[in-house]
Amino acid sequence: MTTPVTPDTLTVAQAAARLDGFAVIDVRTPAEYGTGHLPGAVNVPLDQVKRALPEIRQAAGRGDLLVVCASGARSEKASGIIAAAGVPAATLAGGTNAWAAEGQNLERPAACDTRAVWGMERQVRFTAGILVLLGLVLGLLVHPAFQLLSAAIAGGLVFSALTDTCGMAVVLGKLPHNRPRGTNLEGALAALRGN
Repeated sequence: MTTPVTPDTLTVAQAAARLDGFAVIDVRTPAEYGTGHLPGAVNVPLDQVKRALPEIRQAAGRGDLLVVCASGARSEKASGIIAAAGVPAATLAGGTNAWAAEGQNLERPAACDTRAVWGMERQVRFTAGILVLLGLVLGLLVHPAFQLLSAAIAGGLVFSALTDTCGMAVVLGKLPHNRPRGTNLEGALAALRGN
């Protein structure tokens, strides 16, 4: 039985000052990771964190962990999963967006290795907006029952806010454009093991 620990939240300045001492885990989708990540970060998407717990525990045995995402929401969730397993991990307040906004360096793969992709929050907003508009237009032009689609999306957004989960993000994260060919979870796990 592991004892849960409380994750810390670090500012960009605090994280930058200690970056060399951290094993950095980026929990964004591989496509988001490919657009730029903290130096030395390995990509373990949020939906793979539980699977990677043994390797994350090994990395924590060698030093401190810093978990990052785009804005800090997914990294807080991942840090909570890691902390529940008894492994201390810090999260970066504001995520890579705040890191870049404060002028810190992001590593980017060669241009031919990646293609531009929207952040997950933007993909969710776009998809929800399109579905709401589609429900309203079809409700006006075809049959009023189509407005239930808009109501369902609105209900899903409220549920998402109340539970701090997002089913739409999970579904979108599994689409091919969010899982590019170069995804290498096994390589990330080997890096966490120290291989």
